[in-house]
Amino acid sequence: MRKRIHLAAHFPGVNNTTVWADPRSRSQIEFSSFEHLARTAERGLFDFFFLAEGLRLREHKGRVHDLDVVGRPESITVLGALAAVTERLGLAATVNTTFNEPYELARRFATLDHLSGGRAAWNVVTSSDAFTGENFRRGGFLDRADRYTRAAEFLATARELWDSWTPDGVPRPFAHRGEHFDIAGEFGVPRSPQGHPVVIQAGDSDEGREFAASTADVIFTRQGSLAEGRAFYADVKRRLAKYGRGPDELKIMPGVSVVLGDTAAEAQEKAAGIRRQQVSPQTALLTLEQIWGVDLSSYDPDGPLPDIDPVAEPELTQGRTRRGNTLAIAEKWRALANEKGLSIRETVIEAGGRQSLIGTPQAVAAELTEFVRLDAADGFILVPHLTPGGLDEFVDRVVPLLQERGVFRTEYEGTTLRSHLGLNEPVEKG
Repeated sequence: MRKRIHLAAHFPGVNNTTVWADPRSRSQIEFSSFEHLARTAERGLFDFFFLAEGLRLREHKGRVHDLDVVGRPESITVLGALAAVTERLGLAATVNTTFNEPYELARRFATLDHLSGGRAAWNVVTSSDAFTGENFRRGGFLDRADRYTRAAEFLATARELWDSWTPDGVPRPFAHRGEHFDIAGEFGVPRSPQGHPVVIQAGDSDEGREFAASTADVIFTRQGSLAEGRAFYADVKRRLAKYGRGPDELKIMPGVSVVLGDTAAEAQEKAAGIRRQQVSPQTALLTLEQIWGVDLSSYDPDGPLPDIDPVAEPELTQGRTRRGNTLAIAEKWRALANEKGLSIRETVIEAGGRQSLIGTPQAVAAELTEFVRLDAADGFILVPHLTPGGLDEFVDRVVPLLQERGVFRTEYEGTTLRSHLGLNEPVEKG
């Protein structure tokens, strides 16, 4: 039997993958935008709809980042509203474990699971960002090394709360005393339809892989080639056994963008145009400044990369996830620029893009199928470049071809997100 492909949709976020200059681009915060994309995903029989999180407007060189001025709504509120206008689509919210408390967050996700009839998912993220922490009572109090220890205890505590009701609907007292949390009482929400909302982990680091293998149901990742995807897939699946888990208990779903054309040449031309819209000359310099950590406004975006090295602890940009070893990134980008004779802007376009599938609908359907068949992924989270209509063409032109190949569902077979993903429900404790 051919492996089935899982599909999810990511709502375009406040970043340079979204093309705001396109006349078809609409509001980032009006409900109609969320509703359009969610209804399209459900029409395409996707597993879930995925919202990112932004807890503070980013700043660059002391000014609010231009893209952030459109606003960043709170995810669970939006998904609660979407539960009323969708029937089967999973609803996934990104919520931080650093700046929240287990009882309150467990309560909100259990409520969403009840309201949606078992379609809630939690993308668990962490932060060591003191700039973002200034918006919260405790501030950025966590060392980077402690992020995952708190996240693991946070998630374990939430699961204790979800399990604290007996199978026949009677609440039991709970008590948790650990390194990060010391709480006791009674949980106020009965066991929800899924038992536990689906848990998603986003990240490619070694600690992120281990956290996903130990406790997540889905990992949202990013690989740029089939070879990289297969290596990541094999590594993460291998880690599951030490936690008593089978390979089907964690779904690996890289984020991808898709550009379609009636011919391969047309698709490539469209993709090049989109990337140039995404990376304006100003955006190219801003992206480079985030890595180099210094003001590069005197450089020509159409000229060569800086011949200086990045600073060790860049502070030019606030509120953005660290990119890792900036010196290694700079060396990699220099090698790419030298090899292909690229300018600053061309280098950012070449190196900074998410994995893209570019071609005719038939070619894209074949490539998606091949990735899953060769164990480079279990499915994909599509990241469109337009809000809210960026998923329409994929659903209309690619999904039917996947169905014809026998690798994608022709109807929803269950009602919960766990059933869509082929995941077992947690065993009720009583």
